Amino acid sequence: MDNDTQIKAEAAAFRALVKHLQERKDVQNIDLMNLSGFCRNCMSKWYMGAANELGEDMDYDAAREAIYGMPFSEWKENHQGKASDEQMKAFADTKPLHAKISGH
Repeated sequence: MDNDTQIKAEAAAFRALVKHLQERKDVQNIDLMNLSGFCRNCMSKWYMGAANELGEDMDYDAAREAIYGMPFSEWKENHQGKASDEQMKAFADTKPLHAKISGH
């Protein structure tokens, strides 16, 4: 696969993942973090970092809106539940496995 095709395929896969997560409003970030070590916020930070590296002036709020498909405040109000004590313990226990985010 040539480089241009690879970049297009990677971008398409990223867009598909973002769309899937936007549709799966029932999936909580805490569960994503505990199972996979990353969540929508991690993706937002990666997206913002990549955009900034490419010379785009993107802040975290704009990146989260791109990933969540709505302002984060709206997502939090309508779709984010309170994490249970068990979820928070699992979060702490899996912290060494969480995604590495440059600059954060």
